[in-house]
Order: sequence, then structure tokens, then C-alpha cells
Amino acid sequence: MRCSFFSLAALATLMWARGDNLSAQLGPPTAVAIPDGAIGIGFDDLGYAPALGKLLAPSGRAGLVALIDPASKQVTTIGGFGKTAKFSGGHDDGPTSASEGEGLLFVTDRTTRDLALVDPRAQRIVSREKLSSGPDYVRFVAPTKEIWVTEPDSERIEIFRLEGKDPVKAVASGMIEVKGGPESIVVDPGRGQVFTHLWGGKTVAIDIRTRKILSTWDNGCKGSRGIALDAARGFLFVGCGEGKAVTLNAADGKVLSSATSGDGVDIIDYSPKLSHLYFPGGKSATMAVFAVSAQGGLSLVGTAPTASGAHCVAADAAGHAYVCDPRKGRLLVFTDR
Repeated sequence: MRCSFFSLAALATLMWARGDNLSAQLGPPTAVAIPDGAIGIGFDDLGYAPALGKLLAPSGRAGLVALIDPASKQVTTIGGFGKTAKFSGGHDDGPTSASEGEGLLFVTDRTTRDLALVDPRAQRIVSREKLSSGPDYVRFVAPTKEIWVTEPDSERIEIFRLEGKDPVKAVASGMIEVKGGPESIVVDPGRGQVFTHLWGGKTVAIDIRTRKILSTWDNGCKGSRGIALDAARGFLFVGCGEGKAVTLNAADGKVLSSATSGDGVDIIDYSPKLSHLYFPGGKSATMAVFAVSAQGGLSLVGTAPTASGAHCVAADAAGHAYVCDPRKGRLLVFTDR
């Protein structure tokens, strides 16, 4: 079937008009292209860096980390990571996760299997450390000034401490065994805990200082995937691969609420400013927005069309939600009004 440009544009307008009342809430997104992204980028972990005031977008196949200014949408890049000439359709190449702390960025590279320490202002890698296994997520744990890297192939979290100056280095300092995981990770400094999932429908709480698993909770998922936190109100959000969102009490793991939307859910994120949970489905090519009540209840504001394979999202502090579009090597930026 042949479609004219006019008919495609009209179809896009119709999709927004029928976007479950989200057309006025979000409106059509702004597309932010990543350099060298036209043939596709294996996006995975996205995140906002408060101290930098930038959105971090590790850009897999392209071998770079993109930093996006929320106001101007200007993109700056830091290179020097593993890259490939062809897009495999997945996110198994290059830098796929990043975290901020102590004036540095910590970036894991799946091609070189190392942890890179990056000076974001000088836009250069200052040191590297080999990982014991293939990495998934990296997070800076501020209370202990440690870097935690999830390594699901080995069912563990590898921990590094910072040492030295000029250059500062990451020094391996231990492992935490997480049988049946770990998938996703979020740090709760106030409670002194780190939360992660087991693949088969459970969530675990780990003590930051003792590195011991304190609790294992049923989270109601067939397949546990994304994780997010409302630290102030004590809500832990779970994204189930089958398209279910769950709110857990971060103190005892009690299920407070659940709701369904989309399919192929992976990475989720939460805006504490707006009390909105962003919930993209890579298979359904949609993003659901849930409002979170004072009791942790989830109510669907609506859904917006995104792109095929758009499985990851991050929220900044200015009311934007960034959804990855791997096949076109770009981010779709929604403004949440």
C-alpha cells in the first residue's frame, strides 16, 4: 500500500488526538538526534545527572556518551568507548550505562568490559578498570563513595572504591552474590539500602554498608525489569516485562498498587516533582504515564505513541521525559505539562 506524505502526517495527528487525553498533557515529542546515530544505537540505561544538570545517554554502538541540556536540547558527547560499525538491533555493544558522583561520570562498556571514570567537564576518560564479567548497570553509592556494577551473567554485583588523584582510579573491593539476578538497580541513601530485582518476580533489598541481602519480596511480576524510587515517600516502583507497573512499600515490600499498560517494558523512571511514573513498552511502541497518589496508588493518565523498540526512559528535573528510539538513533523528548 502506498501512502502520501499528507496521509502519514494526518495519521500522526490522529494518533495524538486519540492519545487517551495525553495530547494536551504531553503533545508531540521533540526528536534529539545522537551524533553517528542514523543507522541505529543500542540504548539501554538513561539517567539524569543533577549536579551536571544534564541527561546522560550512553550510546552503545556509537561508542560515546551523550549529554543533553534540558533547556536547549544541545548535545555534547564524550567518546573513546567501544563502538561497532553496524547496529545489531540490541544493546550488547559499547557504553550502555552511566552514573554521576564526586564530580565524575562512571560508565560501563560492554565491548571492552571495563569501567571508565570520566571527567565530564574536560570531556575525557581519566582512567579505566577491567570488570570481572559483562556489565549491565552502574550506580554510584554516595554514603560509601563506592561504584556498584551489576553483572547478571555471573549473578552478582561488583563493587569498586575510589582511590588517588590525577588520575583518580576505581579499585575492586568486593562482590555481592545475587542468585537469579540482578536486574536493574536503584540506590536509597536515606535508608542505607540498594534495591534490585531477581528475574523471576522478586525484589531484594541490600544493606549498603554490610553488603548483605536484608529482604527478598514478591513483586507480582512474571518477569521483573525496570525499577524506580520515590525516596521521600518510600515507594519503590517495579516495571514488569509483561506490561504491569507495581508500587511496593520500600520499608517492607508490601504491594501498594498495580496497573497495566503496554508490552515489552524494560526501563522505567519517576518524576518526584510531578509524581508521575513513566512506563514505556518497546513492543507496544507506547509510553504510559501513571499518576502516583500519596498512598502509592497508580492511576493511568494516558498513553502516548513512541517508536518500535523504545524500551527505555529517563526524567529530568524540568518536566521532560526522554524515550529512546534505538532504530533511528535518537531520543524522543516529551514535555510533561
